[in-house]
Amino acid sequence: MNDDKSRRSPPFGLIALAGAATVLIGWYLVSRPDDDALVVYCAHDLIFAEPILKEFERDTGIPVVIVPDTEATKSLGLVERILQEQSAPQCDVFWNNQTLGTIQLQEAGVLHSYQGAAFERIPAPFKDHDGHWVGFGGRLRVWIINTELMEPTEAAVKEGLASDDLSLMAVAVPVFGTTLSHYSLLWDSLGEEGLKQFHADLERRGCRFVTGNSTVKNLVAEGVCAFGMTDTDDFFVGKDAGAPVAQLPIRVDGRTICIPNSAAIIKGTQRLSAAQRLVDYLASRETELKLAASASRQIPLGPVDEDELPEDVKPLARWAQESADLTTLGGARRECLQWLKAEYAP
Repeated sequence: MNDDKSRRSPPFGLIALAGAATVLIGWYLVSRPDDDALVVYCAHDLIFAEPILKEFERDTGIPVVIVPDTEATKSLGLVERILQEQSAPQCDVFWNNQTLGTIQLQEAGVLHSYQGAAFERIPAPFKDHDGHWVGFGGRLRVWIINTELMEPTEAAVKEGLASDDLSLMAVAVPVFGTTLSHYSLLWDSLGEEGLKQFHADLERRGCRFVTGNSTVKNLVAEGVCAFGMTDTDDFFVGKDAGAPVAQLPIRVDGRTICIPNSAAIIKGTQRLSAAQRLVDYLASRETELKLAASASRQIPLGPVDEDELPEDVKPLARWAQESADLTTLGGARRECLQWLKAEYAP
């Protein structure tokens, strides 16, 4: 009996379009309908990213194949996959949901520089000055507060942080995502020993380190915890579900933390013109407004009329203008991540 498991569907997903030739990309089988199709590695939530990419496809006639960053591939991640594929790139455009991983790719020399029409509208703190990536549609790091357990004020958060018992506080394990970006900024601000002491002090006082920002939101929304660190998009999931939650911006050295999406072209793409069109599309005013109007309330980084923004996004846009500059934190991220991987090694 021939039961060769290697012939079964790939373990981490299949993205296919009918009648298309199939190529192997990492652990995925990806269908490229024709030679003009763009392969987009996408770390942003597909519920928000896919409508944007499909609209680009309709508007331009350029077919797009989306390779998502699924829960099954978190241990490797799209940044690491692009690095592994450097000698034979499979990705054309990388839509990351933050910037520091993209900066790692820039430093590794795998990104193609492009300063198109949309590049000029994005402020300097949210793009690479040489055009290797451009930011758009940001999220803020925020305190999420259960208003039935704590006053939604900076004084109350400060008092909570000073408590000897932090069992009512939740933070995502900082090895991944925006919490890693947050910790990288703290590494730069506090220094190596300062951050290690900060982290150890949270653990000593019983702060709950959980699997992700959405889990932080769940614990606070359900009243298991009184407050925690998360992102604006996760906060709004709780708010929209009717949970008794409020948010306040997290600040480091007086600055907020705005973490944009980023778009980058992979060096060696055979579809450069189409890739450039997509990067311009993603960082455009129109796309930023669409993301702002979505349930995730992404914050436009380029100039828009405030009257065009949903009421929930208007204060976020003002907070984002006070953000720390994350573009110089590549080295801090590497050093911080090396420590964290050792800290959380099984």
